[in-house]
Amino acid sequence: MANFNIGLTGLDAAQKALDIIGNNIANSATEGYHRQRIDLTPAYSSQQDTTLLGGGVNVKGITRMIDSLLEKEILRQQSVLEQVSQEFGTLRTVENTLGELSTEDSGLNATIDRFFNSLQDLTAHPDETIWQNQVVSDAQAMAGEFRAIGEFLTALEARIGLEADNAIDSVNILTDQIAKLNDKIETIEMAGGQANNMRDQRDRSISDLSELIGIQTLAREHGVVDVSVGGIPLVIGSSATELEAGLNENGVMAISIAGALNYTTNVQGGKIGGLFSLKNELISDIHNNLDSLATAIIQQINQYHVQGVGSEGSFTSLTGRASASGDLTDISNVTAGSIFVRVTNTATGAITRTEITVDPNNAADNDSLSDIATDLSLITGLTASVNSSNQLTITAATGYKYDFLPAVLSAPVAADISFTGSSDPTVSASGIYTGSSNDTLTFTVAGTGNVGVDTLAVTVTDSASNIISTINIGSGYAAGEPIVIGSTGIKIALGTGDLVAGDSFSLDVFADTDTSGVLSAAGINTFFSGAGAEDMTVSADIIADPKRVATALGAEMVDNANAVRMANVRDAAVTALGGLTCGEYYRQLVTDTGQQLSLKQMRQDNLEVMLLNLANQQAETSGVDINDEAAQLLVFEQMFQAMAKYMNTINASVREIMDLL
Repeated sequence: MANFNIGLTGLDAAQKALDIIGNNIANSATEGYHRQRIDLTPAYSSQQDTTLLGGGVNVKGITRMIDSLLEKEILRQQSVLEQVSQEFGTLRTVENTLGELSTEDSGLNATIDRFFNSLQDLTAHPDETIWQNQVVSDAQAMAGEFRAIGEFLTALEARIGLEADNAIDSVNILTDQIAKLNDKIETIEMAGGQANNMRDQRDRSISDLSELIGIQTLAREHGVVDVSVGGIPLVIGSSATELEAGLNENGVMAISIAGALNYTTNVQGGKIGGLFSLKNELISDIHNNLDSLATAIIQQINQYHVQGVGSEGSFTSLTGRASASGDLTDISNVTAGSIFVRVTNTATGAITRTEITVDPNNAADNDSLSDIATDLSLITGLTASVNSSNQLTITAATGYKYDFLPAVLSAPVAADISFTGSSDPTVSASGIYTGSSNDTLTFTVAGTGNVGVDTLAVTVTDSASNIISTINIGSGYAAGEPIVIGSTGIKIALGTGDLVAGDSFSLDVFADTDTSGVLSAAGINTFFSGAGAEDMTVSADIIADPKRVATALGAEMVDNANAVRMANVRDAAVTALGGLTCGEYYRQLVTDTGQQLSLKQMRQDNLEVMLLNLANQQAETSGVDINDEAAQLLVFEQMFQAMAKYMNTINASVREIMDLL
């Protein structure tokens, strides 16, 4: 009977081999399938006398042809590729939205240039309506471009968040599948079976998971594979943990075990890694940079605009923008400083300037809009109030107007004049101060005698006692003739009269009549409204009346000094922009985006080539070659036929023996 047993083992081995070959061929196009091979060993041998007889063949098992190290590397590189591809695709969309690669006349950079060009044109025609309208039109176009890009980036960030949530849902589905397959594989293999096809299904799910998020795997006994992400165990044997995406306390997108709210940003790889990188860094940086540029333009232009007036002249009423709070600590860009308000009595022409101190951190020194309104209302000719929307309104009484011009007052106030002669000369002043900070100029007389007759001079010093200029007001000077004081932009004139050595007078000169920034922050006489790209607009008052574009700083209100200052913002280095000009900053933003895109594309191409090479190596180890399988099919087909013939031969021999008996 041993002969029959040998035949049966051979038939069984051949049949199983044919089944395996058939399974290989059937799955030759199945993604994630690993070729299987039958392992045969000689069966137990028996010894009869001096002869050792074979016992046929045993099927030791079925080997799944797999290189574990290669598979792990494929998972890792595949995960990196998916992240880079996600980043590249999204950044390409952003670059197209920036619009700098189409024509020279399109995109934000072009609208910024047109706005500043219009301001430059306005400097030559400060009181002409056509140029005022052009400035407003180009400003609206620029603000619209900022808003469009800002809104796009906000919508993109929201879409990234939604895609991340959907991807996390897919992760949870896959981890559940992996856990269930782990359970089935373990059950089968603990019972001595082999679950190679199930292992392939499970590994395919792990591969799909790696495309969604960077994972770490750990193989355990009985075919079980544990999976973790960023230190979070996702699959432990037959147990799966659900994830959720959300924002941590810093507003950064992160993941956590569902319901735990213990967020981690340690997420790399896969589509989710790409989405997190885009939301937390790449798109966020672009959005922040765009907001920084918009904010810089808004603040720089408004800082100058609030101090000037347009061809409409001074104001009878101004209302600021609504604010969430009237507390100055809640309003950005307000610091300790002062507001200087000029009030004109239109009947007499008398002009006064009043200082209102501001300190957001000092309750005793105007730390709210209401406090400022109270102080403004104490000025003759003015009333001010703050409504429920925290809007500051400043209104002039009948017969009065007001503004915030830095123009020097036409004469020193009486308290600042110290003359001891018998006939005091009149002192008049004019001009726009060109210094960089507010100052007080002191004029001290040298010599004694009559203006324009005797030997008289005036030494001009600043508040730090630095001598700015020495001017002649004695012999050779025509009384009443304006004299330019060095490079200050200020002129003074003295009428006839006599002076004594040591006589003096002083003038307050202003580079900035809102050193606190509160007027700009509150929206009083600003050109732009909004705090960033997404809400940047031209102020409604300017749109309604382009004559309100504040071109002048001088007392006569016919100069172009403020238009020049605003036009020069284009070429001014801005500290908040890293010392770059507005144009340079935007070009750097676009260039950085282009460089990021180029690097992502290069990396994507390299990763695709690398993965192709790894896939080829995988195919050599685990792939099904139809020709090889066909050759194996012939071998085991012949083995089966030969074993069948062997069995027939044994059977015939036994019958012959039985017949003889």
